[in-house]
Amino acid sequence: QVQLVESGGGLVQAGGSLRLSCTASGGTFSTYVMAWFRQGPGKEREFVATTNTGGYTNYANSVKGRFTISRDNAKNTVYLQMNSLKPEDTAVYYCASRKYVPTRNSDQYNYWGQGTQVTVSS
Repeated sequence: QVQLVESGGGLVQAGGSLRLSCTASGGTFSTYVMAWFRQGPGKEREFVATTNTGGYTNYANSVKGRFTISRDNAKNTVYLQMNSLKPEDTAVYYCASRKYVPTRNSDQYNYWGQGTQVTVSS
């Protein structure tokens, strides 16, 4: 069983930056695909970014060029560096993991964190 704990959320002004962290325990982190999803007020959960063990990354069009996903296998941690934040980035951000192939489909992720709130003021 894999446990995921996110941190790093908060309140930031538009144009600012935040870095989210997600630390895993209970599994072999280096073998897992890791991803970030988000759910804004009144919206469905949506894909943000994913990365596999080989350094592959994939981003939603809405965050491409502004967000960067990375991982440190020695620390069992995946990060989401968020720059040039916009009010529409306001959401609860969730970390998720699965084995094998990266995907944008949230239904295919087995493990989820509790979420961390990101609020971007205009």
